[in-house]
Order: sequence, then structure tokens, then C-alpha cells
Amino acid sequence: MSANLPRTPRTPRTPRTPGLQRLPRLPRFPRSSVRVKATVGAVAVVAVALVAAGTALLAVTRTGLADSAEHTAQARAEAVAKSAADGDLVARLAVPDGEDSLLQVVTDDGRILAASENLAGRGPVATFVPSSGSSAAARSVRIASGSAERPYRLVAVRTTENGRPATVYAGTSLETAEYTQHLILSAMLPGIPLLLALVAAVTWRNTARALRPVEAIRAEVAEITERDLGRRVPVPASRDEVARLSTTMNDTLDRLQDSMDRQRRFVADASHELRNPIAALRAHVEVAIAHPQLLHGDELLDDVVRVQQLADDLLLLARLDAGQYPDHVPLDLSELAAATVRRRTGERVPVALDAPGEVLVHGSRTQLARVLDNLLDNAQRHAASRVTVTATAGGVLEVLDDGSGVCDADRERIFTRFTRLDESRSRDAGGTGLGLAIARDIATAHGGTLTAPAPADGPGGRFVLRLPTAR
Repeated sequence: MSANLPRTPRTPRTPRTPGLQRLPRLPRFPRSSVRVKATVGAVAVVAVALVAAGTALLAVTRTGLADSAEHTAQARAEAVAKSAADGDLVARLAVPDGEDSLLQVVTDDGRILAASENLAGRGPVATFVPSSGSSAAARSVRIASGSAERPYRLVAVRTTENGRPATVYAGTSLETAEYTQHLILSAMLPGIPLLLALVAAVTWRNTARALRPVEAIRAEVAEITERDLGRRVPVPASRDEVARLSTTMNDTLDRLQDSMDRQRRFVADASHELRNPIAALRAHVEVAIAHPQLLHGDELLDDVVRVQQLADDLLLLARLDAGQYPDHVPLDLSELAAATVRRRTGERVPVALDAPGEVLVHGSRTQLARVLDNLLDNAQRHAASRVTVTATAGGVLEVLDDGSGVCDADRERIFTRFTRLDESRSRDAGGTGLGLAIARDIATAHGGTLTAPAPADGPGGRFVLRLPTAR
């Protein structure tokens, strides 16, 4: 096992303004990086496109020139075939000056009836004939001419000469087509590597420029710790995906910092709230040890109950923060309110219930009963002579009291954890300041809301719980 070496403390850095930081340089040759993958991918795509385009160009060029040669040869073969059929066939067939063409008339038994000068004294240049029902047949052949073989597009056309069946062979040279293909290959082959190198260089450079803000974000996030959540990643001036990523990352860091600050405050407040009842318990235990006759069991039990209540509240809040919610089932909010009121006997102020009809909602019976209990506990601490619970259609539950009410500045603050107004502290030192916070968190977990609007008919406290209705 390796030893744990102490870390060298990092010197605090001065916060920099997002968007004005100097972006770091990327590594020159990162392994398996996006930069490498983008460059290789771009080069591969361009290479495939160039090869496909070059192959198509060569095929189109060769096909076009071959078709042109075939049409020329067929026209000449048909002209000679007509002359033979008309009895005007001459022994030496003329070809246009300056063209490397072939003409030959061959009988079915292999005798040469006529030929062009470049085929004088030679045997039949081919033996294929048109198929039945076809006027001509064509093939690409290579025929020896001098010391080399030359490519031709050879066309065969059937005819008769003085009643004897014969075949006219006319050929047009394909040397122009082969030379054109050679020129295309000569021009393309040296240019493809150069073009691929240019694509690779441009892609490598542009990818580096595009990823430099991402590297700046990564470097900044790597240096952010839970003790340094005030730092933010740089936001590029461009309005592209990287800028949106930076903005989203900063928003996430804002939420993380807010969560950490909330957690620290929660731990500090919980420690503060637990200190007093634990200190009181210790004092009672010490008195019991030193003077058993002075022990007051009721006071000791009150402190134990208070610590237990606070521990239960903290555990419930932790579960709510972690997203642990029980299954939601359809339930009648009016029946739940009636059962809760019946269960709470011996209240300081009587509770009136106004729930004339069925109000169906989806939720956890245990948690919604906890919400109503917390609201009634709060109302009992502040009411002068009356507390009313009302359940109406639309999933609305109201708890009203005739106490001093809540001022406008505190209507949201009272739902903050460990918040107790001055009056609450003076009237009931046993409150934990978590009841309304727990009630709102449960309402939010159920997809509802819990607010404290001003009463419509005079002073007093009013809390309104709204829940989605069951369908």
C-alpha cells in the first residue's frame, strides 16, 4: 500500500472575470483526443470522396469516349455494308486521313472481300457477329499494329455481297480515351496527397481553436474544490455551443455553491439548535447523579421529547433533500383533515373543521398528515381564540387563526429552516423552527405549493396548501 503523502497547500488565486481569461494552449499531440479524431475523420471522409469522384470521372470519361468511337465505327460499318449489298464494294476500303481506323469485310467462310490499307494481307480481325435480331455488335479489342498492340472499339455489321453473307468490321482507335485517362490519373494522383495534407492541417488548426475554450473550462473546473466554489469557468465571446456549455457550467456551479452554502447553514443551525436541549439534558443528569432527590422527571422528559422531535425533523428533511418520497396514492383530503383534527385532543384553542365534500388528491397520507399537524402546531402557538381548517374542491386546504398574523416581509422567510420570529420565540421556546420548512418541502415533493397569503377578512394567520387533484 502506498503511503499517503501530505498535499502541498495551493496558493489562493485572485478570481478572474469570466470571458477575459487567457485561454490555455492545447497539448500538441494529445492521445485519442477529439482533435486527433476530428482530423483523422475529416481526412478519411475527404479521401473516400476524392477516390469515389476520381473513379466516377474516369468511368464517365472512358464510357463517353468509347461510345463516341463506337458510334463512328458503326456508321462506317453500315456504310460499307450498304455498298456491299448494292454491289459497289471495292477491294481497298478508304478511311479518313489522319485517323487510325480499321475496315474489313469477311465472308462466313473466312475469306477477305475488302479491307483498309492498314489491314492489307492480314486475316480476319475478329470472328464475332451480331446476335439474331440485332443490327450490330461491338467489342473493345487490341490489335497488333507494327511493333505494338493498339486499342480499338470494333463494330460488326452483317451484309451480303453478290448473294454471299458477310460481316463488315469497322474499328475506331481508343488511344485518345486511354491517353485522356492517363492525363486524369497523372493530374489526380499527385494532388490527392497534397489535398489530404491541406485538409488535415486546416482541420487540426481549426479543431484546436474550437477546443481551446473547452480546455480552459476543463482546467478551471479541475481546480475548483468545495472550498473554492466561488470561481467560475470562462465564457467565450462567441455565441456557439461552447459558450452555452460555459454558461450551463457556471449555472451548475451556482446551484452547487448554493447547495453547499445551504448545507453548511443547515449543519450550523442544527448544531446550534441541538446544543441547548443537550446541555439541559446534561444538567439534569448531573443533578440526578449529585442530588437524586432534586430530579424533576417532567423537565427531563420535556428535554428528551424536544431532542427527539428535532432529530425526527432533521431526518425527515434529509430524506426530502435526498428525494426519498413514499408512494403516492389517491386519498380524500377532507377525510384526512377530519381524522387529524379528531386525533388532536386537548388543544389550547379549539379547531373548527369546514370540509363539506370529498376532495381527492394524490399523495402520501403520512406526509400530508405531517403537513397539517405542522400547520396546526403553528396556528396553536399564535391563535387567540380560533383555528379553522377548510378543505375545498381543487385540492386546496386552508388553515386560519385569529392571531397577530404574518407581516408581508416575513411571508417567505417563515418557510426558511430554523427561522422563528421574535413572537414565536417569546411565546414558545420549544419550537424548532423546522415545522413550516418541512411542510413546504413536502408540498413541493407532491407537486403542490404552500403559501402564507394575507387573510381576506381581517388580521390573523392564513396558510394555503394546494395539491394536484386525483384524476
